[in-house]
Amino acid sequence: MAARVDLQKESFSCSICLDLLKDPVGLPCGHSFCQVCVEGYWGSEGERNICQCPQCRQTFTPRPLLQKNIMLAELVEELKKTGLQAADLCYAGPEDVACDSCTGRKRKALKSCLVCLTSYCEQHLQPHLEAPAFRRHKLVQPSKQLQEILCPQHDEEKKMFCRTDQQVICHLCAVDQHRDHHIVSAAAERREREKEVDQSRGRIQQSIQEREEELKLLQQEQKTIRDSADKAVKDSQEILQQMIQNLQRRMSDVEQQIRSRQETEAAGVRGVQEQLEQEIAELKKKDAELQQLSLTDSHLVFLQNWSSLSQVSEDTLSSRTHVRPHCCFEEVAAAVSASRERLQDLLRDTCTNISLMLGAEPKTRAEFLRFSQDITLDPNTACSWLVLSEGNRKVRNIGEDQSPPHPDRFTNYTEVLSKEPLTGRCYWEVERTKVIHVAVSYKNISRSGEESRFGYNDKSWSLYCHDSGCSFTHNSIRTEVSTAPPSRVGVYLDHSAGLLSFYSVSGTMTLLHRVHTTFTQPLHAGVWVWASCEFLKLK
Repeated sequence: MAARVDLQKESFSCSICLDLLKDPVGLPCGHSFCQVCVEGYWGSEGERNICQCPQCRQTFTPRPLLQKNIMLAELVEELKKTGLQAADLCYAGPEDVACDSCTGRKRKALKSCLVCLTSYCEQHLQPHLEAPAFRRHKLVQPSKQLQEILCPQHDEEKKMFCRTDQQVICHLCAVDQHRDHHIVSAAAERREREKEVDQSRGRIQQSIQEREEELKLLQQEQKTIRDSADKAVKDSQEILQQMIQNLQRRMSDVEQQIRSRQETEAAGVRGVQEQLEQEIAELKKKDAELQQLSLTDSHLVFLQNWSSLSQVSEDTLSSRTHVRPHCCFEEVAAAVSASRERLQDLLRDTCTNISLMLGAEPKTRAEFLRFSQDITLDPNTACSWLVLSEGNRKVRNIGEDQSPPHPDRFTNYTEVLSKEPLTGRCYWEVERTKVIHVAVSYKNISRSGEESRFGYNDKSWSLYCHDSGCSFTHNSIRTEVSTAPPSRVGVYLDHSAGLLSFYSVSGTMTLLHRVHTTFTQPLHAGVWVWASCEFLKLK
């Protein structure tokens, strides 16, 4: 079938461009070409009126009229849709075994010969199927590793499996080098191995299914987080917008009250102003009359009018304050300013609470105390040299055994763990004397040997405090902390965020060391004590 398709392709190919015909046109001699190809060929000739067939060299004078061969064009299009697709399926791709006998573009191999060590397509396989000389040749499914199929020593196909040496061998090897070994057929060994493969696939598929379910849950969780965050943003915006609108209304009310009181005060001032203006006019009139009287030449006229003109009431002449005490508008601004301060404090506290709720690390001791965790030590984990007191919050090193053995007890170092598993966000404080390791650890930390030392494994994180300074240790990697040794150590843990911080607690919170990691188990507070220490009760 592939050979027939190739013949069709060659039959419908242009001998100029060697590709399938495009807009085929026929010449009087019977040969067909692409219209563009033959026109280009003739256009390069010296005389345009004398044209040759590019294939048979027959000359045409004058130049023939080129017309499209509609039937041939339709056949070419059909060949493109069907024949070439079928032909392409016969050719070898990157993952296929190619025929070793094909030249040019190689076809897919149908069989491989173990005698010839060659792979053949359907066409080149025919001699092996028909010629008697090839009847004894062993044909197998096409393979790229023909050399590996044959035994290099005996040139025999490897059909046996030596379980003793765990290798594939031929039947001659089985009776020679592997004579006393456990030999089975390769097919039998494959059946056994296929059982293991099936079991492995079953476990893998189960793991895939579990992880796909986890992925779905995580995707759902992601959607829940997104929806919750969107709702929180929307609700917060609505609430804050309502607060803004309320403040705007209050601002309008205050302005209206101030303007109303302004009008009232202004009206009172205008009344007093009119009264003063009237009194001034009367006094000026009286002053003018008296001046006129003083200018008269007649003593008689002066004396006759003096008595009536000179009489002015003492109230009129007395100096008095007519302006009413005004309202102190500065007090209003002061009251609004005080409200602003209270509102700013409220908003600041609210923003701090929101930040803490959203996982931000606290900054002040008051903020840390919101996550305070009561720590009680587990007597079963305490090294036999340690004595617990104060409700198992205080630990003291007495330097001698005093506790019975217990599988959870630390045996080599004076260490102890808390009872409570710590997850989420927690804060606690440790008051120390002398040398101490303040630590957190997984519960499954070793209880003996070097692996049990806090900070000297991948299961614990430890801040070492002594009289000269501090250092942090995890997985035996030590980091110096450049600070004075604190008498009280605060420990902040955000388990889900993978955050662990150590602080020096005094008047302020001074960061000593911070760790960002991923915690895979619940943690327990712990200490490695030289003298004594106490987990403080913070609530």
